[in-house]
Amino acid sequence: MTLTITIIPARGGSKGVPRKNVRPLADQPLIAHSILDVKEAKLVDQVYVSTDDPEIAEIARKYGSEVIDRPAELSGDTASSESALIHALSEIEKNGIFPDLIVFLQCTSPIRTGADIDHAIAKLQAENADSLLSVSPSHRFLWQEVDGVAKSINYDYRHRQRRQDMQPQYVENGSIYIFKPWVLKDLGNRLGGKISMFLMSEAASWEIDSILDFEIAEFLLKR
Repeated sequence: MTLTITIIPARGGSKGVPRKNVRPLADQPLIAHSILDVKEAKLVDQVYVSTDDPEIAEIARKYGSEVIDRPAELSGDTASSESALIHALSEIEKNGIFPDLIVFLQCTSPIRTGADIDHAIAKLQAENADSLLSVSPSHRFLWQEVDGVAKSINYDYRHRQRRQDMQPQYVENGSIYIFKPWVLKDLGNRLGGKISMFLMSEAASWEIDSILDFEIAEFLLKR
């Protein structure tokens, strides 16, 4: 039997929106949405919130999550998610729990369901992959500037195709990541080995970094 856990990093500091992770979204604290998604999923055995913040910890426990105290040196603006994940996994293993799969959720990407998590886990297992990222379809014409010259990236502007005729392209939406523990331990990364993609809606790519993002996410959730 596969032991699957979820880790949700959620630090107290936030520059764009102060106290973002505890700010209400559709009548629930933002962090609560990710915990409730995990509780709805049938293929996840336990959820952990990694935080340096007492209020986040209190909310996490209220909604049914275990809490891992994240040290201050892993909670600053420059600390990576991977550093928090590595620390959390180490603490979990100290308690004799050795998961086969880890689901990493970012609470700033709340447009998902427990069914999405289950389908993503099933896809990774069906494809015998080592890690997975969720993506949303992209129909954007992308450009970049190289040495002061504008260049098209994903299409030839001289032979512009209709968007629906382009090869399918996807954007990493930040909602769901899944990986085997060795990927995180050996590579220090959320992705590695054989990587699968789990396709979600365009709405699922909405990330919360501003007050306006909260308002739009609330609209999308209520839909």
